[in-house]
Amino acid sequence: MLKTTTALIAATAFFAAPALAGNISEPAPEPVIATPVAPPAPATPNWTGFYAGGQLGYGWVDTDTPGVDGDDIIGGLILGYDYDLGNNWVIGAGIDYDFADINLSGAGSLEEVFRAKLRGGYKIGNGLLYGTGGYAWADTDVLGDDSGYFIGGGYEHMVTQNISLGGELLYHQFDNFGSTGADVDATTLQARAAFRF
Repeated sequence: MLKTTTALIAATAFFAAPALAGNISEPAPEPVIATPVAPPAPATPNWTGFYAGGQLGYGWVDTDTPGVDGDDIIGGLILGYDYDLGNNWVIGAGIDYDFADINLSGAGSLEEVFRAKLRGGYKIGNGLLYGTGGYAWADTDVLGDDSGYFIGGGYEHMVTQNISLGGELLYHQFDNFGSTGADVDATTLQARAAFRF
């Protein structure tokens, strides 16, 4: 009797083992959910290099002598070098030479302006918003010439890898111009185009 019971339990366990073991087929793998990859940040142009070009705009000249002022077209050549610091900041140096014929109410006329400038700016996409300042020299046909300073700002945009377009607003100050005792200030607003090497 004991043998029969033991045999019956052993047979039951043998046949029940596959049922207790679960499904004999391999389970389907769970789908892998890929983590989305962020798109790369848009690349901004590299501003490092020399540039040369031209500018054209308008100039306003004012003096502390009553009635002596004037305004007219001004324009000339630009040359410079920028260095891209690689962290959205750009620094640079350049020179401008402008031709003019701004009549100062019959007391002569402003004939030319030269500037030696430093600039620093922040990249905004393909553009550069910057501040600038430096040395200015101006010459007239009657009052002689004099040195002063200028400050201002501008925006320049890379149209292609080698062409940039922009605009610049500058304020100039000349104290005791040509030893005449007159203080002269001038404002220029010009559009600029440059070829970048």
